[in-house]
Amino acid sequence: MSRKEERVYSETEIAEKLQAELPHWYYENGWIRRKFRTSGWKGTLMVVNTVGHLAEAAWHHPDLTVSYAFVIVKLVTHSAKGITDKDFTLARKIEEVIQWNAAAESGGALEGTPDDPRFKYIKYD
Repeated sequence: MSRKEERVYSETEIAEKLQAELPHWYYENGWIRRKFRTSGWKGTLMVVNTVGHLAEAAWHHPDLTVSYAFVIVKLVTHSAKGITDKDFTLARKIEEVIQWNAAAESGGALEGTPDDPRFKYIKYD
């Protein structure tokens, strides 16, 4: 199977796309990045496992920095030596799933995590 040549975005294009589509992500040292804050180890593991599932399903794997109360996700397309549509697409999916908040959906059937510190696991933006 041959690889299709992927378009690499310029730093200006990356900044514009992040601002328009992924405002909580930023570009630094050749990677697009996002720091997800959690309420502790349980939430951190939930974020790591969610990102892991999405990355494996996409066959595009980020670097992760994992600490007690945060996870930093870093994306770059190594084969293209830059930021491509693969990075933006996976970042959008990660953002969509991690930041999904059932309680914020008006009239939804799901009530979401109780508003009680014992059950908090992610700090929503």
